[in-house]
Amino acid sequence: MLLSLFVVDAFTCVRFKGNPAAVVPLQAWLPVPVMQAIAAENNLSETAFFVRDHAGFFDIRWFSPLKEVGFCGHATLASAYVIARQQLAPFPLRLRAPAVGEIGVEQVDEATFEMCFPNQLPTLVTQVPAPLLAALPIAPQAVYANAQAYIAVYADEQQVRAVVPDLAQMLALAPRDVAITAPGATHDLVSRYFWPANGGAEDPVTGSIHAALAPLWARTLGKTDLRALQASARGGELACRVTPAHVYVRGSAVQYLRGEITL
Repeated sequence: MLLSLFVVDAFTCVRFKGNPAAVVPLQAWLPVPVMQAIAAENNLSETAFFVRDHAGFFDIRWFSPLKEVGFCGHATLASAYVIARQQLAPFPLRLRAPAVGEIGVEQVDEATFEMCFPNQLPTLVTQVPAPLLAALPIAPQAVYANAQAYIAVYADEQQVRAVVPDLAQMLALAPRDVAITAPGATHDLVSRYFWPANGGAEDPVTGSIHAALAPLWARTLGKTDLRALQASARGGELACRVTPAHVYVRGSAVQYLRGEITL
C-alpha cells in the first residue's frame, strides 16, 4: 500500500519557519498503532490523518510522536492547505474531531486559511500547582487553565523569551501542557508552548492554544481582533478574531515536501 505524505510549514509564509506538520490523506482509517507508528517515524510535532465521508465532512485525527492528541491547530491548517492544493474538495471545509466538534475552514487566498475553533476561554487558577512554579524560573503574574494547558501570564515579551523551563517538573502536570504569554512588543500577544508529556519540549507554533489565549487577551486588552506571535526558535504569526462562541484563527502555510509512505 502506498500513501501520499505531505509536510507543510504552518503559520508562516517562509519555508523552514512556522511549525511543520505531516499530512496523510486517507480513503479509510488505518489501525491506530499504524497511524501512531507513522507519526513517530515522521517525528514532527503532529501528523494529521483525514478521511472524507459521503456528506462531505472531513474527519480528522492528530498524532504526536508519542500519542494521539485531541486538538491541533497547525496540522489542521496544514491539512486545509493540502486539500486546497490537491483540489480534494471545495471551500469552505467542514472538519470534525471528537474533542472539539466541527471545525470550519475558509480559504482566504492561495496559501492563507481561517479556521473556526470553539472559544476555550481559560479560568483563573487560585491554587497554582507546585510543579508549575518549580518549572518556571521567572514567577508569573497569574496562572489560568483550560483542559489543554496551564497558561502562565507574564509582564512583557522579554520575560516570555527569557524563560528556560524545567521540563522534568512539567511532566508532573500531565495531561496538561504549559503555555506562557504576555503582551507583545510588536504584536498584541506573544507566547511559547511546552508539552513534554504529550509531544516534545517546545512546540514551534500552537494554533489550538490560541482558542484560549485569544479570548484571554481579548478580555484583557478590550479588543476582539488580535495579532499573535509565538516566540519559538522557528517562530510563527497568527491573526485571531474572538466572538463569544468561537475563535477564528488565520494563518498561512507553505509546502516543504511531498512523498509516499510504503506499508
